[in-house]
Amino acid sequence: MLSWVVTFLVVALIAGILGFGGVAGVSIEIAKTIFFIAIVLFLISAVVGLVRGRSSV
Repeated sequence: MLSWVVTFLVVALIAGILGFGGVAGVSIEIAKTIFFIAIVLFLISAVVGLVRGRSSV
């Protein structure tokens, strides 16, 4: 999922350099959204992993 973030950031940088401000802005917003979704999914999986890892055996 983080590879998508890097891809959109590269697209935004190239679009910004070439003068396509609208495309760069949209790419940055998509990259930010995917990044925050990845962070939330990581935190959820970390909490679930901690809860499941504690067994009373």
